[in-house]
Amino acid sequence: MARSAYRHSATSFRRLLKPEGASERRATLMTWRRTPAVTRLEHPWRRERARALGWKSKPGFVVARVRLRRGGQRKRAIIAGRRPKRKGILRLTLAKSLQRIAEERAQKHFPNLEVLNSYWVGEDGHSRFFEVLLIDPDHPVIRTDPKVSWITEPAHKGRVYRGRTSAGQRGRGLRWKGTGAERMRPSRKANQKYFRRTQTKVIP
Repeated sequence: MARSAYRHSATSFRRLLKPEGASERRATLMTWRRTPAVTRLEHPWRRERARALGWKSKPGFVVARVRLRRGGQRKRAIIAGRRPKRKGILRLTLAKSLQRIAEERAQKHFPNLEVLNSYWVGEDGHSRFFEVLLIDPDHPVIRTDPKVSWITEPAHKGRVYRGRTSAGQRGRGLRWKGTGAERMRPSRKANQKYFRRTQTKVIP
């Protein structure tokens, strides 16, 4: 039985992640490091993953590769005046994942587009690379496509900044359902405001 092009794409990507694809993977990452931080692509590098997340090979769809620096974003240590506890360089963890940051940077680079989704494509000791799928909500092809025309509605404007993408929902804890997740919806901040407003103050 003949394989589809998407199956071939998935097989070749998995081969790159194995030891036999190390040299090709290294050469690819070296090439990517020399490109700008946000690079527009003609087509996705992982076609099968992009297709699964809603990308289509038609006008109105844009693919961008984003490069980010890896690590915990630690600041350089200062020499004088404070002990390590007060330097502000230890035990710091990003509130957002690198994938969310990559989506926001792609949105800033293409302000007239909306982020649909993103996925990981590679990393080395210094950088991590994501491909971000974007859609032009004003394109007539997008407006007439019933499967993606939902993104043209005003409620989805700037969706990446409000945690409405898949990576954003994961960062907001919305993958967690059931007991213990009662305060995650509609958001943790909304629940905090609600409890502050409804709690009764006891005057001794």
